[in-house]
Amino acid sequence: MSLILIHPAPDSGWAGQRLDSILRQALAGREVRTVRRAEELSGLEGHRLILALPLGDAGINLEYMRMLARLRKESNLLSGCTGGLIVDGAGELYTKSAAAEAALALNQAGCALVGRPLVEGTGSLANFTVQAQNLGTGLIGAYRAAAAELAERVESSALPKKERPQVLVLHASSHHTSNTMALWTRVRARIEERCAIREIGLRNGTLFDCSGCPYTMCLHFGEQGGCFYGGVMRDEVYPAVRAADALVLLCPNYNDALSANLTAFINRLTALFRQTRFYDKAVFAIVVSGYSGGDVVARQIIGAMNMNKSFFLPQRFALIETANSPGQALALPGIEDRLADFAQNILETLCS
Repeated sequence: MSLILIHPAPDSGWAGQRLDSILRQALAGREVRTVRRAEELSGLEGHRLILALPLGDAGINLEYMRMLARLRKESNLLSGCTGGLIVDGAGELYTKSAAAEAALALNQAGCALVGRPLVEGTGSLANFTVQAQNLGTGLIGAYRAAAAELAERVESSALPKKERPQVLVLHASSHHTSNTMALWTRVRARIEERCAIREIGLRNGTLFDCSGCPYTMCLHFGEQGGCFYGGVMRDEVYPAVRAADALVLLCPNYNDALSANLTAFINRLTALFRQTRFYDKAVFAIVVSGYSGGDVVARQIIGAMNMNKSFFLPQRFALIETANSPGQALALPGIEDRLADFAQNILETLCS
């Protein structure tokens, strides 16, 4: 089966020239089918794909905007696909925000994303400084190497399935008043016969945020399986993450952001990440907003857990709802069908 390269035409010549060069070398020797226009996105179900997005000075690609509209409107457009992204910019801004926007749209249209799915080329390529030093090459050489490595993983990676997968659920909510917890309770009832489930609450007073230890200190404690600051992260969360096949994050929307304790969890996960990668672990989320902004929180989870911490992102990884007063989420029109679909997606992703 050929690799699908979704490569919207750039709005200016420069914006596409460097990316074209990167793609020629990264995809050399592979059977590749290129999609350049929004109307060509049909019939791609079940393929491995890379979205290669050239951005101009303003961080915009008009043909990609037309593609984005289709991805957002057609929820089954990319069902069964697995993919990655290469975003190339003319300046230092917009590449990562464009990538997060694209990742959510791809995922909601049915495309899973491999762990660390983004290769990002800013205008100066300064973001490749460390990789270039590690590889003993220049910035453009590191860019080419990263693109080639991504293409290899997109073609070959697969999330392992288990007879009874281990699911770790992390939250910082009250069981009595939280709409997010209420939705999770219904999901749990649908999956607990086939999954081993562990819940850990990260309430106030149980978790301290990362304080930014020097790299060598963080690496040292990570290699020992811990963290300088210890506590619930070292004693409970790290061992649970190691054992888990999937994480489910329960994420009420706090000021269009993840809650402080879940953010602290992600920050503190860095010590464990320095020791191991999480390519073989999936991340799911339930996101509930009081008024709006669920997509903003979902993009934060993708950026932190999938793009940065390397968790596999299953297709339609998040259940995103809007509910304000306690109990409102379970009264939303069609919610039981959406809960059933979300639970079934967890089972189909994880269970053999």
